[in-house]
Amino acid sequence: MGKPVQKRDDPLYMLLRDGNIETFNEKRRMGVECDLRGADFRHVDLRGMEASNLDLRDAYFRQADLRGIDFTTANLEGASIHAAKISGTYFPPQLSADEITLSLIHGTRMRYDRE
Repeated sequence: MGKPVQKRDDPLYMLLRDGNIETFNEKRRMGVECDLRGADFRHVDLRGMEASNLDLRDAYFRQADLRGIDFTTANLEGASIHAAKISGTYFPPQLSADEITLSLIHGTRMRYDRE
C-alpha cells in the first residue's frame, strides 16, 4: 500500500482514465489482462465498468463516480473511496457497512472482515 499510481503503461487502465468504459469492458471480455492494484482513479467516472474479478487492492477512488458498479467479486481490500459517488454500488460481502462508511467519509483504507 503506497501512493496511488497512474499506470500509463497499462492500456486498459488508460481506457478507464480516459472514460472509454465500453472499450475497457470489451477488451476484458476478450480476455485482455490488466493490473489495477494501487491505481489512481481520482475524479474518474467509472459508471458502467464491469468489475467482476478485478484486483483493485489499494486503489484510490477519491471523488470517483462508482454509481451502479457491481464490485461483489472484485478485490477492494485496502482501497479508498473518500467522497466517491456510490449510490447503487454493490460492494464485496467481506466489507462491512462500517468499513465502507469510514472510507467514504474519512478516506480510510477498507479492510476485509476475516470471519
